[in-house]
Order: sequence, then structure tokens, then C-alpha cells
Amino acid sequence: MPNNVLPELQALEQIIELGAGRLQSRVVRQVPVAGGHSFPVYAITLGNPDLGVPGVGFFGGVHGLERIGSEVVMAFLRNVVQRLSWDAVLNRQLESVRLVFMPIVNPGGMWAATRANPRGVDLMRNAPVDAKQKAPFLLGGQRLSAGLPWYRGPAGAPMEAESAAVCEVVQTELLSRPFSLALDCHSGFGVRDRLWFPFAHTREPIRHLPELHALQRIFLEAHSHHPYIIEPQSAQYLTHGDLWDHLYLQACTEPQRTFLPLTLEMGSWLWIKKNPRQLFSRNGIFNPLIQHRLQRVLRRHVTLLDFLARAASSHRHWLPASDARDEQLTAAMADWYPEGGR
Repeated sequence: MPNNVLPELQALEQIIELGAGRLQSRVVRQVPVAGGHSFPVYAITLGNPDLGVPGVGFFGGVHGLERIGSEVVMAFLRNVVQRLSWDAVLNRQLESVRLVFMPIVNPGGMWAATRANPRGVDLMRNAPVDAKQKAPFLLGGQRLSAGLPWYRGPAGAPMEAESAAVCEVVQTELLSRPFSLALDCHSGFGVRDRLWFPFAHTREPIRHLPELHALQRIFLEAHSHHPYIIEPQSAQYLTHGDLWDHLYLQACTEPQRTFLPLTLEMGSWLWIKKNPRQLFSRNGIFNPLIQHRLQRVLRRHVTLLDFLARAASSHRHWLPASDARDEQLTAAMADWYPEGGR
């Protein structure tokens, strides 16, 4: 295989070609890698472009080693594209929602089989947000060296091209709307699948906690046997430079705007437990390598992405009204901040 070929990128371009005429795609950035090559960072959109309708964004491949995140997003994108020619219900749904996909945010890191981008920067530690309380050494983000994991990049430097690409797409396609959701797909934390929401830089609850609790409620009503632990990321650890904290804080500058970013953290330790030999493969630490397990993971999570698209398009039916927010807030605090937040 030529050293400038990335199979996941080829698969994404095949989906784009399959949806020609029914979706829009653009290259947000070109990312240079060793050898004089470069890879595009694609953004794909479909559905109603009217800024009055809600939007939902799906992101993957922020960490180059976590290919399964890209696989999940591309599986849902392919599912949607293949249904467009015959699914009347889906086409009606797309009249009331905008779908946004960035399946491979970090193609250079994926090509090099590294968590960071080609410049050694961890894109999820790269935003200009500092933890308010003590973050774990190294894991929470560090500026010591690009040779160590979780490197934030030099202090005061512009955001990396890939991080800036995500921010550009979120700002133009999601934050420009009264209501939007986002899901960023990762792997590598524990044996359980988790759905995290901000904050990662502080243990304080976010402003839209009632809305998140209402979203959890309708998800539980529709999926009583789901596999997820739903919690703030701060329940596990704090970090500097979280990209979704940064974008959420930007969204909060407009009080009438509701933006609910989620992170799917797939529990890759379970795959290692079932197949310990994966420990000897860099990709195997973060991805299911056996085909039937990969297919099972895709089936497991594509349902979640479909739910979020439906929830966004129907948000007026489940968002708490002003007189119900206090009740939702009380329930959310009891579920997620039993000590009151701090």
C-alpha cells in the first residue's frame, strides 16, 4: 500500500461519492504529514440548511489511534446516505434538521498511528481553557514536551489546524442555530461505555443541566436496556484544554442558544479483556480487532446516533419549559452532583 494512503479516508470518500447530489462536502483543512503528503479534513452536511432548524453534529477520529470512533460515525453516515433513495420518513425528518459529520478530524494522527496530530499535539487538550481545580499530572494536559502524551501545545499559540477546523464547523453549522447537539466518538476509558457531557475543566454544573437531564429522560424511555453510564466528565477526571468545554462556553455567550455537546467514550478495556493479545497491538488497545466484535460495536452505537438526530429534530417536544426547569435541575443535581457540585 502506498505510504500516502489512509483506508479510512478512502472509505469516507466512497460514502461522499455514494451520496453525490444529496449531500454537501468540503475540505475544511489540509493537514501536512511526513514525506510531503497531506490529508484533507472533511465536513459533510445534509438536511435543511435553514438556520432556524436544529442541528446535530457527529465527530470522530480526534485521536488518531481511536479508529473505532471514525468507524461509528461513518457507519451512521453510510446508513443515512443509503436510505435517502427510498426512506420517505427519513427524508421528511431531514426537512426539520441539519446533520453535520466530521468522521476523521485527525487524519494525520490516524495515518501515523498516534493519539496526537502530526505535530505531537493532543487535540482534546488544545483549546484555550484551563482547569479550575487540580487536573491529573500529564493526563490532564501538559506543556512539557510533544514527546510526552497529552501535550497541549505551546502556551499562547494558535489552536492546531484540526482543532480550528472543528471549531469552524461547529460555529458555522451548529452554534448559528437556536438548538443543536453534538456527539464526539472516542474509545479507551474502562470497560463500560460512557456518555460524557461538560464540564471537563471544572466540577461546577453547566448552565443547561436541566436540558441534558431531559435528554437523558427521553433516551431512557426509548432505550431502557442501554449500555451507557451518563455523567459529567468531571465525575472521572479534570483536564485542561477540552475542546467541547471551549465550544460550549462560546455557545453560552448567546443566552437564547442551547448547545448540548456529548462525548461517547467506548470502553476499550472490554475488548482487551476478551482478547488479551490486543495488548500487543497499538491499534488493538483502542479498537476491536476481531471482525464480529467490530460489527457488534457498530450496531450497538449507531442506534445512539440515530436517536440524537431524532431528538434534535423534535427538541421542542422534550425540552423543559421555563416552569419545569427547576424540577429538572433538582433531579439532575441529585443524579449527577449528589454533593452539590463544587
